Amino acid sequence: MPAVNLEFSPSSMIALNAIIALMMFGVSLELRADDFRRIVRTPKAPAIGMFVQFFLLPASTCLLTILLPIEPELALGMILVATCPSGTFSNIMTWLGRGNVAVSASVTAVSSITAGIFTPLNFTLYAGLNPKTRELLTSISIDPLGLLALVALVLVLPMIAGMLLGKQRPQLARRLEKPLRIFSLLVLVAFIGGALAKNFNHFTEHFHLFFWLVVLLNTMALVLGYTCARLWRLPDADVRAVTLETGIHNSGLGMALIFTFFPQAGGMLLIAAFWGCWQLLSGLLLALFWSRRQPIGQPASVSPGGV
Repeated sequence: MPAVNLEFSPSSMIALNAIIALMMFGVSLELRADDFRRIVRTPKAPAIGMFVQFFLLPASTCLLTILLPIEPELALGMILVATCPSGTFSNIMTWLGRGNVAVSASVTAVSSITAGIFTPLNFTLYAGLNPKTRELLTSISIDPLGLLALVALVLVLPMIAGMLLGKQRPQLARRLEKPLRIFSLLVLVAFIGGALAKNFNHFTEHFHLFFWLVVLLNTMALVLGYTCARLWRLPDADVRAVTLETGIHNSGLGMALIFTFFPQAGGMLLIAAFWGCWQLLSGLLLALFWSRRQPIGQPASVSPGGV
């Protein structure tokens, strides 16, 4: 594809990492060790969510990029987005959609912590399996340790810090959690919107290349999550949580990885940036649709709980 030289300063890179870290800190304030023990006691729903997110979706995305006649940079961007952990916004969407917030929070937490291993591993594995992206990946010479370090810095460490504060100062954590979550989400949306506005000409020029790819990938992720949850006969509320967890990913992390390791791959950023916008719209529409339909056998949700 033609060269896409997007405007993004080093200071913006620092700001993006800080936003992601703030979001992870905020979402972890209400997390407790019991959330992880719950996975051990009743692992079915979280395990399905993790399986779809870290195994089935990346493999399916790799196959899709092989079959589709698309440019390597766009294919590499799709694989990267598919290997990123679920985004914190999925917890809010699950609550709005009357889903099981405990399952959603557990999957978000575990996927964020294990992303330090699974994201670099899956990305290099599936990017290497696609002949088109393999050559581009080799020319970029990605540093696996650097990738792992960045994921740990913006996801794992802020989550540990948030959990420690929540345990030691629970009242302060309860006061901070919702405002911090909303603030960081609004800042992320504003950041993505600013990046889109600054590079508006590039996005409009190449809109026909990445729009249908993002819509297709997001739809596939939602369908995979929903189908697997149904096949394993999960309760309706758990089905909604698993579906939204697999359909909403941490696009901010994807953008940070792109600007750190693939600064010249503008096609990858087109995918990641638009994914961040599109998944908010598709997730919100699905959550609003489900909010009008009470899950079978589930009481009405009156509190966001772990959101």
